[in-house]
Amino acid sequence: MTYIKNISPSNECVFCAALKAADGPENLVVARGSTAFVILNRFPYASGHLMVVPFAHKATFEMLDKETRSEIMELLTRSVQALDRIYQPAGYNVGANIGAVAGAGVAGHVHFHVVPRWSGDTNFMSTVGDTRVLPEDLGVTYQKVCEDWQMYP
Repeated sequence: MTYIKNISPSNECVFCAALKAADGPENLVVARGSTAFVILNRFPYASGHLMVVPFAHKATFEMLDKETRSEIMELLTRSVQALDRIYQPAGYNVGANIGAVAGAGVAGHVHFHVVPRWSGDTNFMSTVGDTRVLPEDLGVTYQKVCEDWQMYP
């Protein structure tokens, strides 16, 4: 709960702000490429929930250049590979919510989610209590993902 209580509202894009900060547990950036980066979701749907985000603040993926779109696909692939090694999930949800009406929490800066899934991972807490339960602290997840990313460049 500490990480939720310490979030201060800002008009700045959360992804652009993360890019300005030094990589570490505070900004949750796992890896940076040439045109895009991988970051942990601060409010994850499951342990290991990653996002792949272009450096460019663009609302849709077709606004990105070909190099950026290609790097995003490579980072999505590497994200799945890392999560396979760390968590061995049964499957994944990989995708983007483009625009506020589609559920984008940060509608102005397109990003792609990589959510590991396990059989039976939706329980009564999510459906009845409108609450998510994570079996792992976000800092522990960050450390695991960073270590794997460095071990398998």
